[in-house]
Amino acid sequence: MKNTIRQVFHSPKFVIGFVIFFGILLLSIIYPLVHPGDPLESVFIGSDRGSFTPPGTYFSLYDATSSFRTNLNPKSKTAADRAVVSISDEQRVRMVTWLTAMEIDMDGVDTTDNEALLEIWKANYDESAKPKGMTKSERNACKRLNADLSSSGKETPLKVTSDDESVKIKDIDPMNYVPVNQVKSIVKLPLGTDNFGRDVLKELVSAIGTSLLIGLVAGVIATFIGLVFGLLSGYVGGLVDDIIMFITNIFTVIPSFILLILINYSIGQEARGAMVVAVVIGLTSWTWTTRSVRSQVISLRNRDHVNLSKLSGHSLFRIVMTDILPYIASYVVMAFILQISSAILSEAQLSLLGLGPSTTKTATLGLMMNWAMLYSAHLGGSWWAYFPVIGVIALISFSLNLMNTGLDQVFNPTLRD
Repeated sequence: MKNTIRQVFHSPKFVIGFVIFFGILLLSIIYPLVHPGDPLESVFIGSDRGSFTPPGTYFSLYDATSSFRTNLNPKSKTAADRAVVSISDEQRVRMVTWLTAMEIDMDGVDTTDNEALLEIWKANYDESAKPKGMTKSERNACKRLNADLSSSGKETPLKVTSDDESVKIKDIDPMNYVPVNQVKSIVKLPLGTDNFGRDVLKELVSAIGTSLLIGLVAGVIATFIGLVFGLLSGYVGGLVDDIIMFITNIFTVIPSFILLILINYSIGQEARGAMVVAVVIGLTSWTWTTRSVRSQVISLRNRDHVNLSKLSGHSLFRIVMTDILPYIASYVVMAFILQISSAILSEAQLSLLGLGPSTTKTATLGLMMNWAMLYSAHLGGSWWAYFPVIGVIALISFSLNLMNTGLDQVFNPTLRD
């Protein structure tokens, strides 16, 4: 046994896969202890609630204003300079588009020079003008842009409220600053928030744990059923073999994913928890394990040590458990690893179709993908809502398949160097 374990951990592929998978598993266990709380609870960040908030550090506007202590006026940052610096690339493109449509000579103008571009804009922009080729929505966007540029660098009246009661009204100059360490409420969002205003990182870690649990439960169920049927069918043979293979062939002919869709749909959203989905996946994905175990047992049942055990009068259970199962244990472990990977991918596919676990109770990797797709995160450029999920699913599948490949190289003589 020790020699077998030593051989397994001498396989580079298995070690790499094991380290990746174990690291992801540790993250799902440790992170909730360091950052406790409901992963499906919304993070209230002012007007950003209800939209995909990009990654960053956010602080309470109320607390920042309440903790205001000093005014800083750096010589290199006047209000006029700030107005120039505040022009974004998108605004610059819109300005150049409008000026070009108005046939204003832009030859020799460096459009990357914000100061020069702003001077040309202020000298030529006319709100009532209707440039050729520009739609009404584009003209309205230019109006909003001009309003933003006109208000830059000026004092902005800021009304801070708490609940329904007005607390403070203060004119804040754009050159007024407050030290970050004096702001009480600071929220760090390394992966931003989703459309519901929930911390994507906390939600992702919780989803990893749930998906791994679904994969583990489904893998145990599928492997156990496949192992029992495969052992009985391969060793007993005869009528038992015919019955088991008849049932197996029926489930093989009907695609398991179609069965998953029909069963999950019939269960209903409210009753479809994470464990229910895991059990359904396990009950529909045991067929290939049964056929594989059966073929292995057929090759073992007439071996000398098995025949000797039969002549000794040992029971069926003892022969199977002591003379056959140890010889296919490594194969069963590899099948179990593949079942976990397959179950995680199956849950993701079901959730993308809206047939995953109940959305109000838990988060899974598939559900996060479903939410991102449902609220068009991919169209709005909110990559943080779906790209980390895709990466984690790919990483988990990659690590499990790498572990399986490493085990196969250790236990399969034909693949050894």
